[in-house]
Amino acid sequence: MEIPLLNDIVIIFGMAIAALFVCHRFHIPALVGFLFTGIIVGPYGFQLIKAVHEVEILAEVGIVLLLFTIGIEFSFKKLLRIRRAILIGGSLQVLLTFGATFFITWKLGQSPGQAVFLGFLVALSSTAIVLKLIQDRAEVDSPHGRTTLGILIFQDIIIVPMILVTPLLAGTAGNLEGALFFLLAKGIGIILLVIVSTKWIVPRVLYHVARTRNQELFLLSIVVICFGVAWLTSKAGLSLALGAFLAGLIISESKYSHRALGNILPFRDVFTSFFFVSIGMLLDVDFLLEQPWTIFLITAGVLILKAVAACIAALCLGRPLRTAILTGLALSQVGEFSFILSRTGVEHGLLGGNTYQMFLAFSVLSMAATPFLIILSPRMADWVLKLPLPARLIGGFHPAVEIPTEKIKDHLIIIGFGVNGRNVAHAARLSGIPYLILEMNPQTVRKEQARGEPISYGDSTQAIVLEHANIKEARIVVAAINDPASTRRVTELVRRLNPQVHLIVRSRYLEEMKSLYHLGANEVIPEEFETSIEIFTRVLTKYLIPRDKIETLVTEIRADSYEMFRNLSRTSAAFSDLKPYLQDVDISTFRITQGSPCIGKTLAEIDLRKHYEVSVVAIQRNGDTLSNPGGQTPLHAEDVLFVLGSTQKIAEAINALVAEG
Repeated sequence: MEIPLLNDIVIIFGMAIAALFVCHRFHIPALVGFLFTGIIVGPYGFQLIKAVHEVEILAEVGIVLLLFTIGIEFSFKKLLRIRRAILIGGSLQVLLTFGATFFITWKLGQSPGQAVFLGFLVALSSTAIVLKLIQDRAEVDSPHGRTTLGILIFQDIIIVPMILVTPLLAGTAGNLEGALFFLLAKGIGIILLVIVSTKWIVPRVLYHVARTRNQELFLLSIVVICFGVAWLTSKAGLSLALGAFLAGLIISESKYSHRALGNILPFRDVFTSFFFVSIGMLLDVDFLLEQPWTIFLITAGVLILKAVAACIAALCLGRPLRTAILTGLALSQVGEFSFILSRTGVEHGLLGGNTYQMFLAFSVLSMAATPFLIILSPRMADWVLKLPLPARLIGGFHPAVEIPTEKIKDHLIIIGFGVNGRNVAHAARLSGIPYLILEMNPQTVRKEQARGEPISYGDSTQAIVLEHANIKEARIVVAAINDPASTRRVTELVRRLNPQVHLIVRSRYLEEMKSLYHLGANEVIPEEFETSIEIFTRVLTKYLIPRDKIETLVTEIRADSYEMFRNLSRTSAAFSDLKPYLQDVDISTFRITQGSPCIGKTLAEIDLRKHYEVSVVAIQRNGDTLSNPGGQTPLHAEDVLFVLGSTQKIAEAINALVAEG
């Protein structure tokens, strides 16, 4: 028996493989390949797909799974942290885009009802496309990623009253007040259900399911939770995507979130491809070819209008101009929920004929342009920031109190106050090291300033911000931010402003190390590599391997793994310059603790150079530094020795002295 849907699935995947292969060869985003596949196989292309409606259903499943995985990777705590972006940023973006579109279309001859409806359509952006792209770029936790997510969540909520108002615009509204009342009641009920499920129901259910150690049972339980919550929100008149996102948030609060995410990811990637293909199937190529310049001009106008509106909304949230530009360009396309809303408009006579085809054409083209806009957005932002703009506009409008930094010297600058930044600041505070923190979240800055932290608000990709932190007098800079593009920009800028400073950069992946070293970082700490070291350290500890042996092994592995990248560092006039030429040579410190047999002995007596091929180049004692100490220099308790030698020999010398002590 022939199954039409199966034939269509084979055709879609076969064409998608070919399109993705071509896109990969020419470095074109995969999303464009999926859209192009939809254009070819769709009803306006070669008409290879028969079960169009069934493909659209699979596309809905893809949206649900995409938002579900994003919800799992997020959390209610993170959601609360972006509540201003949701309520203020989202409402401003929708209001500004709607108002501008209404005014333009009304002046062009549309009726007030049609102009309002077109404003609704243009105001919405693509949650599926944008979140997929920023997730692939590891920018969900970046400042512009959080702002973008907040605005998208507001859009997913605001579509409900838009759908309810549409019949009123066409003069066919029923009992609108009653519909709004029941919608509000259902919404409150769903919120209560989500809270109860997060606190009590889901954790207990997943605990008992996990105890069975049955993979199939666990997977089915996750799928039921995902689609069950999405179904409930759909029944309440809300979107499936919003319900899936809430289901992901529910699971994110349990200890089984990582296992659930690993099980769902393969299905998400498969079904999400159907969504992008289904969008491509909507484009009427003949209509596009009849009036290409008109459609392209409208598409460009929509992209610019939406980018400016979202940029203004981000600026009103206090975001720096660079973050606002990245947010605006990410939200410049028309969204998938606009297609759902457009069908309601067609049913009520608000959209039809050439207007509907024009809407489909510029919407699909705006979606196709989104990957390129997001890729180019950092360069475009840098170009705008070169213009003679007010410093207040570049830095962002914020109420944070600035920390006076004129007198601070030889200090540590910490860029980003996430988990890594907090740990570095805590260690610096305990060690008595002077430090400054630069952070882009105004709420975090205000809260930490009240606690006494030396923290300032500012975008560290701007030279004026780093100069305010007295970058030219700093000894060390630690860049611990989540945005890879901003990390590269900060690295290049810090090295240009202070060629002597020691720059330590946190990176997420090993593959980012090469470019960061080329830009001037002294040290790059990739999280995935350091995580692996921590894992095997704990494994060896459980096998009761001596601690000194573990530390020696860790030192050797770090030296071997980082050596190939260290040679790429381009710092000057510092000890790190010699590393490419003096292989496996490092400088380290060692404190003489109370009770050590070294106390009272001279450097000649312990003779580290003879026994371990390690030289003492300096001694720090009571705040003073003794450079090039002679052999007759005695060692005192709490002396800090600066030793030079190979990483392995340094580790052996320190381990031997600890063992003797």
